[in-house]
Amino acid sequence: MNKPVLPMSSLSLKLPTADRSIETYRLAASRTFPAKLAGALNRVAFSAAHVVADPLADNDPWLSSAIDWDRTIAFREHVWDLGLGVAEAMDTAQRGMGLDWPTSLELIQRSVKAAKAKGNALVFSGAGTDHLAVEDATSVDDVIRAYEEQVEAVEKTGGRIILMASRALAKLGRGADDYAKVYGRVLGQVREPVIIHWLGDMFDPALAGYWGTHDLDKAMDTAVDIINANAAKVDGVKVSLLDKQREIDMRRRLDKSVKMYTGDDFNYAELIAGDDHGFSHALLGIFDAIAPAASYALSRLAAGDAAGFHDVLGPTVPLSRHIFRAPTRFYKTGIVFMAWLNGHQDHFTMVGGQESTRSTLHLAELFRLADQAGLLSNPELATRRMKTLLAIRGIEA
Repeated sequence: MNKPVLPMSSLSLKLPTADRSIETYRLAASRTFPAKLAGALNRVAFSAAHVVADPLADNDPWLSSAIDWDRTIAFREHVWDLGLGVAEAMDTAQRGMGLDWPTSLELIQRSVKAAKAKGNALVFSGAGTDHLAVEDATSVDDVIRAYEEQVEAVEKTGGRIILMASRALAKLGRGADDYAKVYGRVLGQVREPVIIHWLGDMFDPALAGYWGTHDLDKAMDTAVDIINANAAKVDGVKVSLLDKQREIDMRRRLDKSVKMYTGDDFNYAELIAGDDHGFSHALLGIFDAIAPAASYALSRLAAGDAAGFHDVLGPTVPLSRHIFRAPTRFYKTGIVFMAWLNGHQDHFTMVGGQESTRSTLHLAELFRLADQAGLLSNPELATRRMKTLLAIRGIEA
């Protein structure tokens, strides 16, 4: 059970502030959450899990990826123990942003195998077109063939599909008909219902104009028409637009058999809680960083304790909004930083060298917000590691 939050701990450290001064920050007393889920949930919840880089590999991080497979799979087992599913090889894992398709496929193969060994733990895996260079794509038929290749590869592992948005289709698709052709052909061939991912251009600028238009109202019309026309092949849709009202509007328009999975890392608590007309399930990058709290909050919601749900999940929202602040595509740095602070990996090294994409001030504020939400599972370790990082960046304890 969650222990009461006390006002202050004995731990402190020096942190930089926006006015270029240094403050002594004293940590709040920690909260603890169960390491495993007890009971059932009434929401389907996926954590889009990150990968752990191998810091000792002799590679060029901007050009090739090196993965610590043991730590990467151990993190997924941590997520599964908490009753959450894993959304594998998504943009949280730096898919298409450092992690190429061959490495993504190996990740999927390893994750699906580990899920089966875990008693068929929940895992869906991303299938997209990222092995097709955008400049080499000349027609929507090229896009279809690329999707088919990745879908076949994931299904060969025994895995379920998250149909990722395609940069090549964003370039070539001229309107609703092109998108209907591509999605209709691909969905017509899948073995089991898939999750469709609508990723906004704040997460990936190359996806601007997805669904054949820059008008989001028209884009939603096209997406809803395609999804509802293929409802038997669609488990759900993940919307990552950081616009709660658009998600709610779309949720109410979907076929009753199709789930809405929130991808809104700004407003997830209220979207999961829902309203009189329905609720969203979850497929969230932030659930990587806050998995124990998310699991416990969801268990409280399933038990009918809405106040307990909001008490735990509400304080995580400011942290998430900070991690996912613009440029949003750099959110992965905060996700991995949290994993390092909480002892899930021994280093703050990322695929693609992306540990450099956020400032010292950003990481200092992340530390404050994580502490205030009770998300530092071992405050002594987190404080020691934060001091180490600050020392490297010129701020001595």
